[in-house]
Amino acid sequence: MDWRYPFILLLLLIFIFIWIVWQIRLKLKNGNGSNLLSKRLTARLDLKKQSWKRRFRVYALILLIIAAAGPLIGTKVKPVERKGIDLIFAVDVSVSMNAEDVKPTRLEKAKFEISQVIQRLKGDRVGIIVFAGLAHYYLPLTGDYEAARLFLDAIETNMIKNQGTALSAALRTSISAFPDESEKYKVLVVVSDGEDHEGEAILIAQKAAKTGIVINTMGVGSISGSLIPISNDGVITEYKKDKKGELVTTTLNEQMLTELAEAGQGVFIRIDNQSNDKNNLNAVIDNMEKKTFEAHEYAEFEDRYQIFAVFSLIFAVIAFIIPTYRKRAE
Repeated sequence: MDWRYPFILLLLLIFIFIWIVWQIRLKLKNGNGSNLLSKRLTARLDLKKQSWKRRFRVYALILLIIAAAGPLIGTKVKPVERKGIDLIFAVDVSVSMNAEDVKPTRLEKAKFEISQVIQRLKGDRVGIIVFAGLAHYYLPLTGDYEAARLFLDAIETNMIKNQGTALSAALRTSISAFPDESEKYKVLVVVSDGEDHEGEAILIAQKAAKTGIVINTMGVGSISGSLIPISNDGVITEYKKDKKGELVTTTLNEQMLTELAEAGQGVFIRIDNQSNDKNNLNAVIDNMEKKTFEAHEYAEFEDRYQIFAVFSLIFAVIAFIIPTYRKRAE
């Protein structure tokens, strides 16, 4: 239940306060006794009926105030149509995304840029895949952008224990997440530093493009690269080393991500400390043909002031017609 004009309910509180004070005053007056004149004036009054008359007046006024406040009760179901595309982000959560060559880290920068893209969406559905050595369907396609940003903020590099960068697994999982209802209106954005440990991604992207899926890539990182920090409770304790005990430097594999975008008939976008050309992706989304999603229903409150207004009128009429004088004795 909700109210269209909740401030009017203050009148109800004021009225209740005045009514309580009035009742106390009447009790005090009755307690002090009544004079002969008062008894003679009220001799022909039916005090019981008069009491009921006052009650119905009070009920009528209370219900009238409630009606004026505009009560909204229950739900009204309405069909709504949306036009848009299905957009899935495949986000790399391998440990290399902790590198700090892009501030504050590759992953945090990627999350920020994705959030900016989601903020501009209108009518599109968005989903999220997370991948490292394995890929998982993290957020199903949804039109709730606030929920999407909440899920996005919770992404961390320790979400998947099996480390690595399996771009091919990410592509397979993302492709299977799209509905089969149409060969159009599907966009996949792979967000990664481009380290592919399996080497099948290009072939999968080419096959996906033939089914109408447009694959774009967002490369996060720098050509010069960076060490991979290993932290404990948010504090960097050491840097990743290889089997020989030497420090590992991770670099942005721009060539790999560019080839992947070309195979998927999409665009490559580089994300670093200088250039954040996400507008290319926004242009791709805006220029794509939109489909009309099946009408879905949402709930909204419905005005119910009429009920209170009718009962207020009924009580007012009853208060008006109740007789308060006793009939004269024959």
